[in-house]
Amino acid sequence: MSRVIADISMSLDGYVTAPRVDQEHGLGIGGEALHAWVLEEPRSAVDAAVLARSFEETGAVVMGRRLFDIVDGPNGWSDDVGYGHDQNQSAAPPCFVVTHQPPTQVRLASRFRFVTSGVAAAIDQARATAGDKDVFVMGGANVIDQSLAARLVDELRIHLSPLVLGGGTRLFDLVGRTTLVQRQVIESPRATHLTYEVVRDQV
Repeated sequence: MSRVIADISMSLDGYVTAPRVDQEHGLGIGGEALHAWVLEEPRSAVDAAVLARSFEETGAVVMGRRLFDIVDGPNGWSDDVGYGHDQNQSAAPPCFVVTHQPPTQVRLASRFRFVTSGVAAAIDQARATAGDKDVFVMGGANVIDQSLAARLVDELRIHLSPLVLGGGTRLFDLVGRTTLVQRQVIESPRATHLTYEVVRDQV
């Protein structure tokens, strides 16, 4: 069965975006630095391998409506840049969007499916299409928090950027006490890539 992996970049002080997120600034003002390990060239061999591995393992993606509005907006994903950044977009996995109301228009309609019955249903639908690959919950923070709180996540991957933002969108506001088992630490100059097993059978 597919694993469910929550995967997100985070600052040292626990933020996954900078302040003032909007359509033009999907990561907030100055938030691109969170993803320097992906965006800045030349990309290190370590970071490139982490990105390629995640892309290769992904059979389907779950995201929230706010993130969808940004990636499907005019400054969002394209045929060249999308999930996995500059990986092969013709091989990009389907994305399941958790939303109360599907949008009336979708720019990249072939890539997205909309789920109005909650994050658990979105993960179930994503898993049904993922085959022998994994389901990646890529954000935003609220959808990852919901997934962790509902004990739906098998593995948490944090790409910890050497950056203190001082504000923005915080991770772990909903989940409460959660036990993690550290499985892997990979270091590069632009990020520390942390992999944790999530202990799901908690009271």
